[in-house]
This record gives sequence, structure tokens and C-alpha cells, in this order.
Amino acid sequence: MVDIHFHIRKTPAANNAHLDGCGVSNAILLTGLNSIDALHSTESQSPHRYVWSASTDVTKPEAPQLLTDAVKNGAIGLGELKAHVASDGPELRRLYALAGELNVPILVHFQEVPHYDGEGVFSTPFKSLEAMLKAYPKTRFVGHADAFWANISADYANQSAYPSGPIKPGGLTDRLLSDYPNLYGDLSANSGNNALSRDPGFTPAFLARHQDKLMFGSDCSCSDGHGAGISQANNPAAARLAGKCVARETLTVLKDSTSPEVFRKLTWENAHAVYRITSSTLS
Repeated sequence: MVDIHFHIRKTPAANNAHLDGCGVSNAILLTGLNSIDALHSTESQSPHRYVWSASTDVTKPEAPQLLTDAVKNGAIGLGELKAHVASDGPELRRLYALAGELNVPILVHFQEVPHYDGEGVFSTPFKSLEAMLKAYPKTRFVGHADAFWANISADYANQSAYPSGPIKPGGLTDRLLSDYPNLYGDLSANSGNNALSRDPGFTPAFLARHQDKLMFGSDCSCSDGHGAGISQANNPAAARLAGKCVARETLTVLKDSTSPEVFRKLTWENAHAVYRITSSTLS
């Protein structure tokens, strides 16, 4: 299994401890350009276990060049990009175009409801994503976070970060995944887990319908793959997963809701296809 949403940790041992604890073999390390030394150390100590995706401050004028250089130096994607900018604004538009030019996916955090006072919102409005999918058809978009996953229900209106209860068919995210071949979904974090868990009657058909478009990720900050440490810091709304490993919780839902063949797509094959990972890179 490959975790596509694994934020690099301070030491190789810390990275390995989480994967070993939750039973995941490989990961895409989401790496800020200030953490390259930690990346190289992890890669050298665990060859063929990790690949990486690059992120930087999208508001910096030099962001496109920095990310271009990162891809030339081995990054297989852009992101996670999480910034207080418009989803259709110039900062992200230039990176959508860049991802298409470089032929790498771009992972974006969409959030319209703050988790705590002063946090703000990210990549809004979510409803502008459709226009971006049309404008940049060669770009592989990977959607992530609260707004992306809450909008699988047609009745969502930004009423909460993580809505509960039955999902109303026809949600925007569900439709976009069906209508646009360049959109994919990152199942990580409380947001992805909540979307999969809130309506067990909806989930199996949703996963079957988008079995070639969705990818397992954790976005978990527990220390050992079993829920130790602070797993939901600064996010009171995600208290349902406090003390738990997000990877474990989401893998359980996926196993219970899919066939073995679809489970393998979600946890291995789709990541290889979307991120263009060769069969010899991870083992």
C-alpha cells in the first residue's frame, strides 16, 4: 500500500515508525523545500520505500521556478498546496498550468470552514474548481480536505467542516469526479474518513463508481501508527479521530466497503497511475 498524503517528519525513524505501525509499505512524502535534508536522509536510509511531492509558499513570485527545480530533482508532484488564496486566483492558476507543463499531479487543500478562530480558509471558493478543470485539461488535479469531501453530498452549504448523516446523491464532488478525467480524490485526513464513514449505505457504490479516481492517504500526525501522540492538533472539529491512527481507520473502512480488487486500486494501483510511479521505484 502507498500512502499518498504523508507529511515528512523530522527523522527517518519517525517516518518509518508510522508506516510500520499502521501496516503501510510505502508513502509519498509531502515535502516543503525547507525539508530537503530530511528527505534525502529518509530516502537514503529506506530506499524504494518513499517518493516525494514538493510544496512551497504559492504567493512567492519565485514559486514556479522553485517547484520546477524540485521536479527536475526528483519530485513526482506538486503539493500539498495549502494557502489563503483563491482557488481560481493567479497564484494557483500559474501552478495549475505549471503542473500540466511538467506532467505531474497537483494536490490542493480546499477548505471553506475554519477549524479554529483565526485559521482562515484555503483555496476558495470550491465551486470554482470546475472552471479550473476546464481551463487546464492537461493538468492532473488531486482534490483534498474539507470542502472537497463535504461536497459529495448535494445538500452541503458550508454549514460545518465535517457534516454528518446521510449523503444526498448528486453532490458536486461526486459529479466532478465523474465528468472530468483530470480530477482525482485524496481520501486522507478526517475529511476523507468522515466522507467514507458518515453514510455506510452510500460508500460502497461511491468507491466502485470512482475506483479508478480515488487514492488512499492518511494525513495522520500520530507518532506510531496506532494513535499515540497528538493526532488532531488544532482541529477540535476532528475530535472523532483523536487518539486514533487515521491510516488505520480509513483502511478499515475501505476494506469493509470494497472488493479486494478495488481495494488494491485505491491503495496501490491508482497512485502509480496518477503519479506516474514506475514499478521499480517502490518495493
